[in-house]
Amino acid sequence: MILPPPAPMMAQSSKGFAMKPGETDVLLVIDVQNDFCPGGALAVPDGDSVVPDINRIAMSFDRCVLTQDWHPAGHSSFASSHPGRQPYSTVAMPYGEQTLWPDHCVQGTKGAEFHPGLALPRAGLVIRKGFRPAIDSYSAFFENDGRTPTGLAGYLRECGLSRIFCVGLATDFCVRYSAEDARRLGFETVVVLGACRGIDLDGSIAAGIGAMKAAGAVLVDWI
Repeated sequence: MILPPPAPMMAQSSKGFAMKPGETDVLLVIDVQNDFCPGGALAVPDGDSVVPDINRIAMSFDRCVLTQDWHPAGHSSFASSHPGRQPYSTVAMPYGEQTLWPDHCVQGTKGAEFHPGLALPRAGLVIRKGFRPAIDSYSAFFENDGRTPTGLAGYLRECGLSRIFCVGLATDFCVRYSAEDARRLGFETVVVLGACRGIDLDGSIAAGIGAMKAAGAVLVDWI
């Protein structure tokens, strides 16, 4: 059971030290879009429940960045693009194994829009990802080949931002890979699990949490 967020707005890690957002910190809001919320094409269970928590957390940050899944119709990660394949099966792609998804977050559709309840007046950048037809993109920093950058790292460094707080959808995919890449690029990384929700394919939430810890991300319940 997830408890209500405490006050004041401080994060307590498992090691007991406190973290309060400062001028070199940024809130990274990952894929809080209609298709990932209840009623959407690829709904994350309870996905819309993160919205009020993200709005609350964002009040403590001077900088906020959003990511947005932005697929063309017929994207190669859609099961419908592979005759005979079912959603959530996998296929070998030139860049590695790819999970096949229901069609979702198609450019220009309502499903691709941000959840209407998000209120982030300090958002300074939207990173659109997954718009290349032949490659998917989970991470806020790279396409799934692990090499093609989104430009987010350069933006953060240019702005003097060195610590990233990750929230959003889904814990076991886009949050996980964003946190792992943030650490690989040398950014301090905090994942606020209370403001994330996961899909959980065959234990993928537990695997994702383990991978983020192994990468050196700090995982907290709330800030």
